[in-house]
Amino acid sequence: MARDYYEMLGVSRSASADEIQQAYRKLARRHHPDVNKDPAAEERFKEVNEAYQVLKDPETRQRYDRFGPDFRRIPEGFEEAAGARGRPGGSPFGRARTGESPFGGEWEFTEGDVDLEDLLGGLFGGRGGMGGPARGGGLRGPDQEAELTLSVEDAYRGGRRSLTLAGPGGPQSFDVDIPPGVTEGQRIRLAGQGGAARGAAPAGDLYLVVRLAAHPRYRVRGRDISVDLPMAPWEAALGANLTVDTPGGKGTVRVPPGTSTGRRLRLRGRGLPNPSGAPGDLYAEAKVTVPPTLSEPERELFEQLSKVSSFDARHFESGGRRR
Repeated sequence: MARDYYEMLGVSRSASADEIQQAYRKLARRHHPDVNKDPAAEERFKEVNEAYQVLKDPETRQRYDRFGPDFRRIPEGFEEAAGARGRPGGSPFGRARTGESPFGGEWEFTEGDVDLEDLLGGLFGGRGGMGGPARGGGLRGPDQEAELTLSVEDAYRGGRRSLTLAGPGGPQSFDVDIPPGVTEGQRIRLAGQGGAARGAAPAGDLYLVVRLAAHPRYRVRGRDISVDLPMAPWEAALGANLTVDTPGGKGTVRVPPGTSTGRRLRLRGRGLPNPSGAPGDLYAEAKVTVPPTLSEPERELFEQLSKVSSFDARHFESGGRRR
């Protein structure tokens, strides 16, 4: 479900332009990636900026208030066309009824003094979206969306990829240029590859929504990547330089002495690339692993350690001090 832009900014739907601007500035400062290093801050900053760009403009805000999250898919002339065909002084459609939306879910259609099939049939080009006015007259075809599932490695590297999608006229194949560092939910636009228009108007656009497939090793949050780093007890206790796999190849992480399971070791800039800014980071999470079986010399050494050490793991404080 799309989040409400007013909710994103923390303002009421009756908020003034100044209140919206003040809320945006406050949230933008709090979540800007240069200030807030939380992995989720960048995505939150993008959401806040998107909400502000819509609500700061009176005309765009009015369309958002009227049509909700799908307002961009409503042609600019929709209100005028509806008003010209409806009854003056009230709703151009009269009494409302609920029906299936061309965007998915439900849409409120209306019944009254207007021929809905005639009015809406020329505006809704097909399922998945709605076209806008086209040069030369007529409405261009509807914009459409499809999901593009990528592995973490493919999202990291980017590159050209062939894609086949099911369409009303049968399977359609596309060549897609994937920019390096695409993230979950990012949209890739294929101009003119959406729904066909009526007459000579151009087709709409196709938007590919990126979905990152579950990975056996990597966990992705925004542009940051986490990966488990197994290590032996002596490597954790004494410290070591260990090799860790990243989507871009091997990396080396320095394990400080006294590292326990769960400690996160950062490799700056080794997360997903960012063509327009700083790349994400990779976090290697320590997982101390003991040998499943011990040789006789190993057993003797562990027994000797147990006798000379005063360390009690069950009374070890989170700050790293012995009680």
